[in-house]
Amino acid sequence: MNSHNCIARANRLNADCHCISLDRAALEAELERVSPGFHDQVMAGRPHLFADSAVFVGAEHVRRMARLVAAVERVVALPAYREHVLAYAPEIARHSTAARGVFFGYDFHLGNAGPQLIEINTNAGGGLLNALLARAQKACCDDVEAFLPGDLAADTPEHLFLEMFREERRLASADFLRTVAIVDEAPATQYLHPEFVLFQRLFEQAGIAAVICDPKELEFRDGALWYGGHGGHGVTRIDLVYNRLTDFALEAPASSALRAAYLADAVVVTPHPQAHALYADKRNLVALSDPALLASWGVDAETRATLANKIPRTELVVPQHADDLWARRKQLFFKPAAGYGSRAAYRGDKMTKRVFEEVLAGSYIAQALVPPSSRTLRVAEAAVELKLDLRNYVYAGHVQLIAARLWQGQTTNFRTPGGGFAPVLTVPSSQG
Repeated sequence: MNSHNCIARANRLNADCHCISLDRAALEAELERVSPGFHDQVMAGRPHLFADSAVFVGAEHVRRMARLVAAVERVVALPAYREHVLAYAPEIARHSTAARGVFFGYDFHLGNAGPQLIEINTNAGGGLLNALLARAQKACCDDVEAFLPGDLAADTPEHLFLEMFREERRLASADFLRTVAIVDEAPATQYLHPEFVLFQRLFEQAGIAAVICDPKELEFRDGALWYGGHGGHGVTRIDLVYNRLTDFALEAPASSALRAAYLADAVVVTPHPQAHALYADKRNLVALSDPALLASWGVDAETRATLANKIPRTELVVPQHADDLWARRKQLFFKPAAGYGSRAAYRGDKMTKRVFEEVLAGSYIAQALVPPSSRTLRVAEAAVELKLDLRNYVYAGHVQLIAARLWQGQTTNFRTPGGGFAPVLTVPSSQG
């Protein structure tokens, strides 16, 4: 099977394979290993967290996404690029650390020209949930059975993730990882709180003490970051913060202790403010999709071609171009520069004049619209076409895991029956 045939077969399977591959009993067993009743706790408020079936992707598309990740890494390493993006970043982003940043999320749509990078996130959620979900799939038909992964032995996503955190600690301090704080605002109320619990369990099984906390529960004193003994725990000195905050510059008052410890290099924070500035600020896509600017920085022709082919043209939204942007709005998607999770993001063809005026007054980018591809599933005995995107979980330029999200509506959500996170099954380029 050549590269084009594997893509065509993946497209056919996404359209025609309607069987349910999620083994709900296996999923419940996985979640119950955390603690009795954990499955019900997870699913009660999140009925559409996990999709009923897998998504098929051609091996050639998998390779193209990896090539794009490598191309971005080559550009980010350039002093000229770093100077360019740090010029509009918050001051804290100029503080450098040896930590690389865990769980970068490269999100793609499968457009007519192949995978197109929609955005990069630096605290991409769902990695551990998707590792668990992949193990809870069953061979519901011959096609699914052919592409289910075999025994991964020690090289499981969980093992990769654990070693990634250990590497972050080693890079920053050349010391062992003993304590981790998984930090988010009001973590128990977060939609992906179950993943925090899974990470806590993963760390503890490896002999690493782990707490889940709000940033305001941390204290910076005596040259160290401390978790202050809430919830019956003793006072704990923190080696590493797994940062799930969307306060990317640590500007909120609740983040003051974490900010101080980070600037004093008293704790490893991952991902950190500089990582967000270099990779996830949406304004960076303007530079990454500008071949002339890249050439002026000395970016080689192959890298420029890879970026041009796989990043939709992106431009800043400025009042001077208002008439032109409004005229072209149906071909554009508008996103806030510091946005995340599809918040305040708008398809131009769905945008009212009032919303457009608000976008003009904010800090936005406009990206050439690349509609998502689709996955057809049977929901309540009816065939339903769901939109899909692909998330590559990346560390140090290497793809660790690819997962899909299925939804209906204008932007990605977890409110669609039959939708949610879905494992990705790779259709190979050749039989063997």
